[in-house]
Amino acid sequence: MSSTYSRMMRYLQTAQCMEEMTRLYGSRDGMLCAQATRYKQCVKRHMELFNSSEKLYLLSAPGRVEIAGNHTDHQKGRVLAAAVNLDMIAAVSPRADQTVRLMSEGYPMLELSLTDLSVRPEEKGTTAALVRGVAAGMREHGFTVGGFDAAITSDVLSGSGLSSSAAMEVLLCAMLDAMYNGFRMDAVLRAQISQYAENVYFGKPCGLMDQMACSVGGIVAIDFKTADPKVEPMQVSFSDMGYAMVVVNSRGSHDDLTDEYAAIREEMTAVAEYFGEEVLRRVQKEQVLMSVPALREKAGDRAVLRALHFFDENARVRRQTENLRSGDRDAFLRLINESGQSSWMLLQNVHVPGASQPMAVALEMARTMLEGSGAWRVHGGGFAGTTLNFVPVAQVDEFVRKMEQVFDTGCCFVVDVRPVGPALSHVE
Repeated sequence: MSSTYSRMMRYLQTAQCMEEMTRLYGSRDGMLCAQATRYKQCVKRHMELFNSSEKLYLLSAPGRVEIAGNHTDHQKGRVLAAAVNLDMIAAVSPRADQTVRLMSEGYPMLELSLTDLSVRPEEKGTTAALVRGVAAGMREHGFTVGGFDAAITSDVLSGSGLSSSAAMEVLLCAMLDAMYNGFRMDAVLRAQISQYAENVYFGKPCGLMDQMACSVGGIVAIDFKTADPKVEPMQVSFSDMGYAMVVVNSRGSHDDLTDEYAAIREEMTAVAEYFGEEVLRRVQKEQVLMSVPALREKAGDRAVLRALHFFDENARVRRQTENLRSGDRDAFLRLINESGQSSWMLLQNVHVPGASQPMAVALEMARTMLEGSGAWRVHGGGFAGTTLNFVPVAQVDEFVRKMEQVFDTGCCFVVDVRPVGPALSHVE
């Protein structure tokens, strides 16, 4: 083992390292030991794959939960979101050329060159697209990019609903920023470059909420009304309120659902365009209500309902932000449930007609267990995947047990808020 790797391994046993990991992951029983072991394995994997003599960097980027604001961000609306203590970590070293070699645990080695950063249609939906897109976005904004060797491992599991794609994009930005630019990129710009990579290179028409939550860290209220989003950190602890956030993976597949997600944005935009606007944030709800007959004919019934969801949801987020500021827990949870009902009835993103309905089952199970004491709603894009539940701490074990009886062991993610976005843990 070279001196670089040996020094990194020693660092992972220090009090300084334990302090940093407590900040990122909390101090639940066994958490620090488990994370230190995870980082050591990542460093060892880098050594086995690349045995680099260059500087070695350790970085991490968190997953996220969408607390409020379901499908509002792409219409310049408001959201509440939080980074969580499940993350993606990388041991990475720079190269003297423009070659990227990236090994993500569970996947084959990815190798590409950054000499050509043009969009490649054959890379749509792949990690290669994200690497090329992030590098292109950074270079366009005047940042230096270069080749690297990276070993990556993640507990933001694909399909967990915690946005593994945004975590990867933000991590790639952080890696290139740390190695070649002094780790100085603004959190908002990092999110915007990450979204650019996903929209243009990866081919998914997402909004900015996922990347912003992963990039900024903590609980944030974000208003996307202008090109320069307003980001307000919220000094709130759900555990102090007596609740845990539990994300339930209903095991529904996201495969072949890109068109369903895209249709939400397209239909909302069609309603906005009827009024000569690009997004619904620039339209008034009263305008839509006065024009329902014409809108039904132009855009269809579902588009009208989805537009009405946007207006109500956007107003709900504003009220929920006020609830958190004032400490009105009951009002906040009531609005979480109202959001879930609106997503089911108006936005219509709980299930695809004609397909199985695991998310609907998960939501109804949560209602039977949490009605009167907690809250539940569809999480993220919808149609398949996950629900977000606010569960009284005393009920968590029973809640998880009952969900696992239906959706199998490991379907529940009990998460805490992570106070920071991407972190440069150490450099050797």
